Amino acid sequence: MKKFFSLFYTNLFLNNRLFMALGFCVMLFLLKFFFAWLADIPAIAFGVLILFFFADIFILYRKKNGVHAQRLCPKRLSNGDENPISIEVKNNYAFALGIKVVDEVPHQFQLRDKTFLLSLKPNQTKSIHYQLRPTKRGEYDFGFIRVFVSSPIGLLARRYNFDAQTILPSFPSFMNLGQYELMAVSQHLQAFGIKKIRKIGQSSEFDQIRNYVGGDDIRTINWKATARKSELMVNNYTDERSQNIYCVIDKSRVMRMPFEGLSLLDYAINASVALSKVAMLKQDKAGLITISEKLGTVLPAEKKASQLGSILQILYKEKTRYLESNLEALYLAVRSVIKQRSLVVFFTNFESLSALQRQMPYLKRISRYHLLVVVFFENTELKSLSSNHAEDVEGIYHQTIAEKFIYEKKLMVKELNRQGILSILTPPQALTINVINKYLALKAQQKI
Repeated sequence: MKKFFSLFYTNLFLNNRLFMALGFCVMLFLLKFFFAWLADIPAIAFGVLILFFFADIFILYRKKNGVHAQRLCPKRLSNGDENPISIEVKNNYAFALGIKVVDEVPHQFQLRDKTFLLSLKPNQTKSIHYQLRPTKRGEYDFGFIRVFVSSPIGLLARRYNFDAQTILPSFPSFMNLGQYELMAVSQHLQAFGIKKIRKIGQSSEFDQIRNYVGGDDIRTINWKATARKSELMVNNYTDERSQNIYCVIDKSRVMRMPFEGLSLLDYAINASVALSKVAMLKQDKAGLITISEKLGTVLPAEKKASQLGSILQILYKEKTRYLESNLEALYLAVRSVIKQRSLVVFFTNFESLSALQRQMPYLKRISRYHLLVVVFFENTELKSLSSNHAEDVEGIYHQTIAEKFIYEKKLMVKELNRQGILSILTPPQALTINVINKYLALKAQQKI
């Protein structure tokens, strides 16, 4: 009994309508001092209010399970993407309800406004839909669903607490992998931001001998087969396959810089997952290496079905470190792990030309044995600062410094090109598209 009354009091709330009714009764009692003709009207009004008060309690608590609510969400969240969340609410009362739903979202989102108002007819079910965008990998703890129901009287609200506590992991971005899969096989890539690249030369990987068809390149005619068959036969060639594609991710302090809530490391991780997916669709092998002040994870390149899942599991746990990256350890790992010429995409960031020059000897050594692409980032905040109108001397100073840093980034690209190293200087938001663009270009030009 004590537990029942405890639940009764803790889950009973007073609505604004009750306070308005009480205020009306108080006003009537005050007016009675000036207007004798009101007589017993204030007392009668207050008595009716008390009657409705207890009637409201009775009809709200007469049913044990008056409403039911459940949260529908994916098994895991996609980092940096809008993830759909829905709540289903069903009215089991025999009358219409006014309902307020409060969902306890994980504290990482710092949201206090996930409150939804709706009305439900008897035995009606409605769904509430909203989206959450995580900006960090890790676990997100969802709490209770609080449902406040009010009867047509509307003086009180009864709270239902539904234990919908669940912990969802936030993995590197995987929601758009289907789009990138379409990009890998589509002939209309401009719609996705992928450039159309003219393929030069032809592959030397022989596929089969087939009959000549009008329009075939006469240089592919197989004269020996033609003599045997007494009809024109041509050699059919296919694109070379099963090249090694390694994504190397720098986890040092330079990758902690945030843009639109996501760190540079998260942008690099999301791009690596997408590039690995596209590479495996192109029949290439995808591998992974992480590096900071010491060598991190090394995943040899494979194209088996479980490879993408292994990459996701590894990158889910990766965090930035606070020291400089050790490219000597990276070079030793590349030489010992990667046995054949491969495409190595190195995600890092350089804020000054001197920082690049310190690492240049190791980059040159890696590029001697593999096709190296260095990916680093534009500082979009500096770019917007340099384009703003300066209103005073201090503004001119800030604009000049911003332009200096932007120009230095362009010098880094030229320095890498001078050393024969391919590079991509990209805004963080366009990283995935630009990296896939580069991969498809290199694939079309048969550089790997």
